[in-house]
Amino acid sequence: MTDRDRLQDGLRHLGVALDQGQVTALLAYRDLLVKWNRAFNLTAVREPGEMIARHLLDSLAVLPHLDDGDTLDVGTGAGLPGIPLAIARPGQRFVLLDGNGKKARFVRQARRELGLDNVEVVHARVEQYRNAPSQIISRAFAALPDILAVTEPLIAPHTRVLAMKAAAAERELAELPAGWTARVEPLSVPGLDETRVLVIIRRSQ
Repeated sequence: MTDRDRLQDGLRHLGVALDQGQVTALLAYRDLLVKWNRAFNLTAVREPGEMIARHLLDSLAVLPHLDDGDTLDVGTGAGLPGIPLAIARPGQRFVLLDGNGKKARFVRQARRELGLDNVEVVHARVEQYRNAPSQIISRAFAALPDILAVTEPLIAPHTRVLAMKAAAAERELAELPAGWTARVEPLSVPGLDETRVLVIIRRSQ
């Protein structure tokens, strides 16, 4: 099975309908990640085929839970999940934020090469960012209480925080401060035999 077939098969399992141009863009992003990873150590995943499940499909598994408002990807790293989501949602605006200079340079290069006009890359710490989005998403960024601590100035009553977690995160949920409500949605990622969940957090009404 080719990488394109593996990606398309995974998209079918997720129920995500993308055109061939979007599939090509996802694979082009994966290829850029492989190329830059040799010099910049952007991700611990080295094998190109493994990146399809662990990076592309893992990122896209949250699409059913994403609204269509402006989205801030906090601690985007190598552009995950922001770049795959921006490819899948070309009409939606994504801001990809990271304090690591070399990772921000890579994401800017990926944005240019892939022609992602709906992506803005910001090299800054979360505490320095001031524009409140409709939703905030993070993947492998920090524990839930720490995510809320650094993003709280950006969280309006309507803002949702979507935290992608590799486990059920019961301990982190138990440590949420007062004033927040959380809902846990299980995620099924084709090709990964590991637990994935999405924790959706809002201010309590």
